[in-house]
Amino acid sequence: MAAAATVSTMDMDIIETGPTLANGEQPKQEYQENLNEKLICPDCNEFPPNLIEEFSSGDMVCASCGLVLGDRIVDTRSEWRTFANDDQGGDDPSRVGDAGNPLLDGAQLQTSIGFGEGMRSRELHRAQNRLLNDKGEKNLRSTWNQIETLCNSINLPSITIQAAQHIFKMTEEAKLFKGKPHEAVTAGCIFIACRQTKQSRTFKEVYSLTKVSKKEIGRTFKALEKFLQNKRDQTIPGGKREVVNFENTTTTNAADLCLRYCQHHTLHFRNPVGMANIANVIARKSSSLKDLAGRSPLSIAAASIYMASHLLDEGRSSKDIAEVAGVSDGTIKTAYRLMYPSREELIEHEWLAPKGRGQMKLLPAN
Repeated sequence: MAAAATVSTMDMDIIETGPTLANGEQPKQEYQENLNEKLICPDCNEFPPNLIEEFSSGDMVCASCGLVLGDRIVDTRSEWRTFANDDQGGDDPSRVGDAGNPLLDGAQLQTSIGFGEGMRSRELHRAQNRLLNDKGEKNLRSTWNQIETLCNSINLPSITIQAAQHIFKMTEEAKLFKGKPHEAVTAGCIFIACRQTKQSRTFKEVYSLTKVSKKEIGRTFKALEKFLQNKRDQTIPGGKREVVNFENTTTTNAADLCLRYCQHHTLHFRNPVGMANIANVIARKSSSLKDLAGRSPLSIAAASIYMASHLLDEGRSSKDIAEVAGVSDGTIKTAYRLMYPSREELIEHEWLAPKGRGQMKLLPAN
């Protein structure tokens, strides 16, 4: 998150003089917030600022360049939803009580007996633990916590975490992977959840979270995909489908990786969003080149960023880009050599001077 700049619309503070006291002194005024200060983007320096409050993510974002100026923005808008019981017809937006977990079965309204003093209190506490503590639910919660930890380590949003937890619950209920490595099932659920929620994460990134072999995770992924496909075609009592909007996954698109790589802190681009947009177009056009057929999307995305950075006179070495993309230095150079002869087709004229900042002569030959 970038440090936001503040400007004042007045050159000096105007202090209004009030009535004087008997001894000739001015009365002390209470502290008031200076409403003349405005938040501006340090990169664009536009005035008036073109800022957008994204309440869904809690960020203050510049609409011109995409720079995040603030986080944890509080949604101050009116609340129109109601949290009362639907069968009572009430409209009281009450927030009393803990929210229920839609992934767990039952009403989730159990009462807990504390461990107090006396023999009878301890016996009641042990008896309730034996009655309420379901071993299957306990293991399910433990796995959900593990999925959440793994997803947070690769910066996945909450919608992807919930999707992975829901997929794992369905596999546990169907006893699909009984005896299979637990980490392989977890990685497969996360990988499919990333594909279904349109989060660009490669198989290599998900594989690095576990200690299971790639072959085992691959077999688990194929079985999960077939299982969800069958679930989509089935209906549960009531005419509803248990799995909705499931799509057969495809390979990761190189264009989807450009934005995430350009925003990495080690590359230090002046305008990561603008650089990613140009690299995105180059990566999409590169998919039609015959010489790049069969190349990994990671190497194509890295080579596109390499070309775009030199085109805009912000050249980054192939080693720096290789560390971000997780590929070797030679792989990026090989893909770039195959793209260089078609540079006239990959680069649009509006990017070049005088309309843009790009210069074709800045592109290295290899």
